[in-house]
Amino acid sequence: MIDMGARDPDEFSAGQWPDWSFWKDPSEGPGSRGRGRGRAAVATAAALASLTLIARAEDIAHGTGPLPLTSLAIGLVACYGIVCVLAPWYGPMALRRERVAIVAVAFLLGAAPAVLLATPSYLTDLTYALAIGLMLLPLRHALLLGLVTVLGQIVWMRLDRGEVAWAQVGILVGVTAALGTVFALNFTIGHLRAAREQVKRLAVNQERERVARDMHDVLGHSLSTMTVKLGLTRRILESSGDVALAVAQVTELENMARTALSDIRATVSDYRTLSLDSELAGAHMALRAAGIRADLPAATDAVRPELREVFGYVVREATTNVLRHSDAELCTVRTGPDWVEVTDNGGFTGG
Repeated sequence: MIDMGARDPDEFSAGQWPDWSFWKDPSEGPGSRGRGRGRAAVATAAALASLTLIARAEDIAHGTGPLPLTSLAIGLVACYGIVCVLAPWYGPMALRRERVAIVAVAFLLGAAPAVLLATPSYLTDLTYALAIGLMLLPLRHALLLGLVTVLGQIVWMRLDRGEVAWAQVGILVGVTAALGTVFALNFTIGHLRAAREQVKRLAVNQERERVARDMHDVLGHSLSTMTVKLGLTRRILESSGDVALAVAQVTELENMARTALSDIRATVSDYRTLSLDSELAGAHMALRAAGIRADLPAATDAVRPELREVFGYVVREATTNVLRHSDAELCTVRTGPDWVEVTDNGGFTGG
């Protein structure tokens, strides 16, 4: 079975043109093994077509028709065989109009011997033209073409002989149905592979968004707190020159930087866990450094366990906003079993 590769799911509708762009280079890409099998299948089918058409040419040569028509019919069979061999190799990379032209030429050459020699049974050879049509045209169009061919052969046999050679019609119907099923399965497989690749891409994008959000939370809160503490340290040194107090602030900054670095590494490794208690402790330290009184809950036992991590993010983000955008003197945090509230007495300062 030919490997269609992973494509956009919309490309595999029965009314869409088959996409064979992977046919250019079978030696590259993850589907190269399947593409190699596809080329081997095409080569086998081309060899079978050649052998069958050689047998058809011999049958025509041993017929009783006029020599000029017999010679012309054999020449047309030879041209038909060449088209059947070359079309699977060059047709997939052709433009839409060129694909239609290739299929039309294949059908004309395949039907010409039957018309010249008035032998409707020769229309069975159009199975190869139908195979090319199924490969190059939208599936529903190719199947409609096969149905018209079968009906045409039945009507011609009825008018010419008064009876229908159902064995020959059965060959044409069976081959068309089998090839149509194979190509429909190929389109379905391509559809499923495209969907799987899309799921993979979505998973990767979601993971990137998760890491970006976590990095924003970690760095935004930590850098905001560090900025406040650095400003406090500068004011201490400028106003009082209290080196001991400044060293204490720098020590806290050092510890915060190490914690932030650890959080960043854990975020990338997907090992970081966030707790409401730790975020309340961090908020208390950051607010104190900024000169803002913090009214925080003494315990978080009343909060439902499955909500503590989410509430931790809420407290972190709200505290960061207070530090960045508020001139508040008091920040209050209240928690309940399924709610958290962060308020301050300041106004929005922008930034």
